[in-house]
Amino acid sequence: MAKEAAGEVEKLKSELFGLFQYIQRVRQEIAAFHRPADEENQITSMAEQLDAIVKATETATNTIMETVEDISGLLDHIRDDLTDKQKGVLKRVDAKTNIIFEACSFQDITGQRVSKIMKSITYVETRVNTLIEVWGKEELDRIKVDPEHIKTDDESLLNGPQLDGLGLDQSAIDALFD
Repeated sequence: MAKEAAGEVEKLKSELFGLFQYIQRVRQEIAAFHRPADEENQITSMAEQLDAIVKATETATNTIMETVEDISGLLDHIRDDLTDKQKGVLKRVDAKTNIIFEACSFQDITGQRVSKIMKSITYVETRVNTLIEVWGKEELDRIKVDPEHIKTDDESLLNGPQLDGLGLDQSAIDALFD
């Protein structure tokens, strides 16, 4: 019986050690995710980039739609002065502009899908921040991070495209060549 109890104790120790190693690995991953050497928070960066995608597609879509509306308006001005054959061509142009309008609905769908992704990212960020609170930011900052989680010099240089308000504008880039 003492031998069985000793075997159970060893099994329990082994299981506890395995659990300890697993927890240490989780802590390392959280520390790598929230490392002090990294200037940008990866989750915040993802959210900002997705937001920039939505804004860029919205701006482009609005420009396309406004331009097509302008073209339709210009065609309306000349419609009365055309022959029936030319009016037939304009009718086909109108049909094509309607196809462009319908195709621009992608922006709404894209925005909705990105919003769902943003909610998921926010959920993950909340959970990670809770784990950071539980273990303590200072404690996580002391944990050694695997080199695979640290940016190389070349990776640190790759920052584009920049979000609005960040980076150089075209005039600053032009000034570099003057």
